Amino acid sequence: MQFDLTDLRLFVRCAEDGAITRAATREHLSLAAASVRVKTLEDRVGLPLLYREARGVRLTPAGEAFFRHARAVLRQTEQLRADLLEFGTGLRGRLRVFANTTAVTDFLPELLPEFLAAHPRVDIDLQERANADIARGVRDGRADLGIVAGHVDTMGLRAIHFSTDRLVLVVPKGHPLARQDQVAFADTLDEDHIGMHEGSTLQAYLTQIAEQMGRSLRHRIQLSGFDAICRMVGAGVGVAVVPESAAHRNLMPMRLAQVELSDSWRWRDRYILVREQATLPAFADALIDSLAARFGPPSRAPSPAPTPRAAPPAPARRRRR
Repeated sequence: MQFDLTDLRLFVRCAEDGAITRAATREHLSLAAASVRVKTLEDRVGLPLLYREARGVRLTPAGEAFFRHARAVLRQTEQLRADLLEFGTGLRGRLRVFANTTAVTDFLPELLPEFLAAHPRVDIDLQERANADIARGVRDGRADLGIVAGHVDTMGLRAIHFSTDRLVLVVPKGHPLARQDQVAFADTLDEDHIGMHEGSTLQAYLTQIAEQMGRSLRHRIQLSGFDAICRMVGAGVGVAVVPESAAHRNLMPMRLAQVELSDSWRWRDRYILVREQATLPAFADALIDSLAARFGPPSRAPSPAPTPRAAPPAPARRRRR
C-alpha cells in the first residue's frame, strides 16, 4: 500500500483531537476536503478506521493499529527531514528532552550550559512534564530522552540509572523541628508547607503521599523553583521538602536547618529513558554521558526496576559507533 503523508498527518490529527473538524483546521484543509481524504484512506486500507459519532470520531480497533504505524512513519519522516536539513544549513541536531521538576529546575540548568558550549550546533527543547507523560512522550516519539525519578512505569523503555536523589526537610533555624535528627513526613503535615507549582512532578508526588495517609498538604505559597522555596522557608513562611542538592545550596545563605526524613521514599533513583539507544544520534549519547559524569558512581545502589512493566536499569551501555 502507498500512503500520502498529508493523509497520514490528517489521520493522526483526527485520532489525537477526536474530531475531523479540528484536524482539518490544523492541517489547513477544508472540512469537505479532509472528510474525503479520510474516506479515501479507509477505502485504500479496506477497513473502517474511525467511528463517526455525534460529538466527534474515535478509533476502531483497526484504526488503533493504523494510528500507531502512521505516527511511527511520520516520526521517521521527520527524522529524515531533520537529518537532511543538517547538510543544507549546518544545523547538527535538535534534542527533545522531557524531564521532571527536579531535573528542569535543579541540576540541568547547571549541566546544560557546558554541554551546549561543547556542542554549539545542537539545540535542546527541554520541557517539564509529569513522570507518566515523560515515559509516554519518549515511547510515542515526542521526546528523544526522558528524565524521571522514583517508581515510574517506564512502559517497556530502556531505563538507564544515572544517580540517586534524596529528599530532605528544610526548616528555619530555631524551628522546633530543627532540633530533631530525623522526622517522619506525617509529622510535618500540621506545618505550613512551601511547595512547587501545580503540575510539578515533586508536588504531585508529595500530595499523593499525604493523601495516602488520609491527610493533605497545607500550602502557604507555591513557587516555580527550589531556591525560591528555600528563601521563603528562611523567611519563616513555612517548611518544605526539597532535593538534598537544593538544601545544601541554600543552608548558609538562607539560614536554614536540614532535617532528615525517615520515610523510605525519600530515596529516589533517577533514570534516563530512551526507546532504542542504538538509534540515538551521537549528541544524545553525549548528553547521557554528561549526566553520568556529573553525578559519578551512585552513593546508593539503585532500587529494582521502577515497576513490573519497566525495563531493568542499564548501568552498562553499548557505545554507538
